[in-house]
Amino acid sequence: MVPRYARPAMTALWEPEAKYRIWFEIEAHATQKLADLGVVPETAAKALWDWWETNPEIDVAAIDAKEAVLKHDVIAFLDWVAEQVGPEARFMHQGMTSSDVLDTTLAVQLARSADILLEDIDQLLAAIRRRAEEHKFTPTIGRSHGIHAEPVTFGLKLAQAYAEFTRNRERLVAARREIATCAVSGAVGTFANIDPQVEEHVAERLGLAPEPVSTQVIPRDRHAMFFSTLAVIAGSIERLAVEIRHLQRTEVLEAEEYFAPGQKGSSAMPHKRNPILTENLTGQARMIRGYAMPALENVALWHERDISHSSVERFIGPDATITLDFALARLTGVVDKLLVYPDRMQANMDRMGGLIHSQRVLLALTQAGITRDDAYRLVQRNAMKVWESDGRKSLLELLKQDEEVTAALSDEQLEEKFDLAYHFKHVDTIFKRVFG
Repeated sequence: MVPRYARPAMTALWEPEAKYRIWFEIEAHATQKLADLGVVPETAAKALWDWWETNPEIDVAAIDAKEAVLKHDVIAFLDWVAEQVGPEARFMHQGMTSSDVLDTTLAVQLARSADILLEDIDQLLAAIRRRAEEHKFTPTIGRSHGIHAEPVTFGLKLAQAYAEFTRNRERLVAARREIATCAVSGAVGTFANIDPQVEEHVAERLGLAPEPVSTQVIPRDRHAMFFSTLAVIAGSIERLAVEIRHLQRTEVLEAEEYFAPGQKGSSAMPHKRNPILTENLTGQARMIRGYAMPALENVALWHERDISHSSVERFIGPDATITLDFALARLTGVVDKLLVYPDRMQANMDRMGGLIHSQRVLLALTQAGITRDDAYRLVQRNAMKVWESDGRKSLLELLKQDEEVTAALSDEQLEEKFDLAYHFKHVDTIFKRVFG
């Protein structure tokens, strides 16, 4: 985790003290249920909760010092808690294995991180929707292969992003549900030394669902799906970021990131206003996607368990969620303050001499009785003259001078095919589909 790209609420979920507090809750809830079942004395659970109610400080350094000797993090924690609570703490961890604590804790952390990410997406959706409504009918050029195609509106570009992030939200809700599972099933997952009711109790208290069959670990296909979902969201972030980066190029300049008073764009060139935020988002998206592959490789563990997944998850758990949290918040800020230039959009559409209306002329010629191949030839031969003149010639005027074209279409009919508003007659329909 790089502090430069971290926000406090998400970072706090992954701090050692937060982790140890979840560990304690798992152990204490399990001990409480064991006491209810008569397996351990009620005094054991009471001693744990009495100490917990004092809101004790977790001495991370002391636990780390024990681990340095014991070479086992869970045992180090249990020993430290026993020193604080006293003899009754010996009943902690009855019938449990370390993975019961570690895997259930990771489930809690990932579920809580998903809650933060869902809030982030909601804020991003709100910003995108506001700007989409603002520019619902702002004409701009649609591009395929980076080349002028046909007119769209800037609002439609943003509506597409809104629909995509709505799907991402649904994916994250599903991934959260799938990852929020609890395993307190003991060695190799058979419940030989602990009653399944304990697992159910811990799961209920922590807002999780019992894992149906956990071997000695929660199956890692759940984690693979979770991190893959984060990767898909990162891909959507980059898609919108790249769009903005392209629109900010000097030759295009249809939109650009907000440039704050006093901000400097280059150490060498005072004139520069660079798309640094969206470039940064592209880089962060690469990192988040990179965390999905080791999560996928964690699925195939040996037999009932090994720990080849453990070191991986110590990296990707905090790093992926913290980075995505930051990226979503940054993208929200970019969209919210994005500078949009409708006049430049119009100028860019006009600069190619009406080529963007070529399809309407093609279709009109076919409807006038000309074969599609001949109609395509007629329009293309005039369009290429405009292209080669870099827009200095007008497609409409050239078509009016082409006898084969005017034999099929009058000047008035040709002029009607160059009506920009024609392309926007279904914008309301699309917005209704997207926003309801």
